[in-house]
Amino acid sequence: RAAELGKHVTVIVEIKARFDEARNIEWARSLEQAGVQVIYGIRGLKTHAKVCLIVRREPGGIRRYAHFGTGNYNENTARLYTDISYLTSDAELGADAATFFNTITGYTQPRRFELIEAAPLGLRDRLLELIAAETERKRQGQPARILAKMNSLVDPKLIKALYEASSAGVDIRLNIRGICCLRPGVPGLSERITVVSIVDRFLEHSRVFHFHQGGVGRTFISSADWMPRNLDRRVELMVPIDEPAAAERLVQMLEHCLADQVKGRRLLDHGGFAQPTLDESLGSRSQQLLYDEACETIRISEETHRTGFVPHWAPGRETTEP
Repeated sequence: RAAELGKHVTVIVEIKARFDEARNIEWARSLEQAGVQVIYGIRGLKTHAKVCLIVRREPGGIRRYAHFGTGNYNENTARLYTDISYLTSDAELGADAATFFNTITGYTQPRRFELIEAAPLGLRDRLLELIAAETERKRQGQPARILAKMNSLVDPKLIKALYEASSAGVDIRLNIRGICCLRPGVPGLSERITVVSIVDRFLEHSRVFHFHQGGVGRTFISSADWMPRNLDRRVELMVPIDEPAAAERLVQMLEHCLADQVKGRRLLDHGGFAQPTLDESLGSRSQQLLYDEACETIRISEETHRTGFVPHWAPGRETTEP
């Protein structure tokens, strides 16, 4: 509709999307017919990043609104998956989003971003830096902690870095829904690492990473799991969430997931899982808790933003109640 109204619209459609190839081709053709410039990904790489950029000419000048997410723009999976979305008018993130689109569409060569990290350019290296920084802080006697939530953990370099961090005494708590090649709780190797997998009503799909950083804290969302295919053969993004309220909300969500005693299964050092022993009346069920909080937020928002009628009075006329 935006293209039909004369707006310039560019869409990147990844054809190599598992289970959705035919539907994506159909959507791409419909978009082209509406006047949208459609880019069919990058040769040799699968585009897995989820980002939307809106550029507006406003009274104060050009302004960018960027949306970053961990899940696809798909109304069907949105009903079944848990994901994170972040909408911002931050100038640096908006500039990074513009650089990303210019790179993908071939208008500029790949270059470093101001805030975000991209795969396969430097995402793994940035993660290794963040883990190593926590390891070094712990060796210097400072508090150190890593919280991470993702679909799968497979990458050997990142697993090795987590083992080194654990051996140094860093507290590492992971929420891994699917494949996890890391062995937690192994004496002398991963004693400080715990791994929880949640199987509940919704499919856990978000990727959120938090690093203590000496108490300052740095939180990120990402489209990428810690797997070689994501870090080497896909176009992915990792985005810092520096807005205090949003970052605090994400850390709170991580804590809820890692404390799930009803649907959370703890990975053991031999590869098996310890089944949860508490029923819902006694323990914390993270998905239900987050769902209830979301419903309450919507209820409060609707109550405080009710439709009001404000009349237009003639100039000089007094506004007296009947």
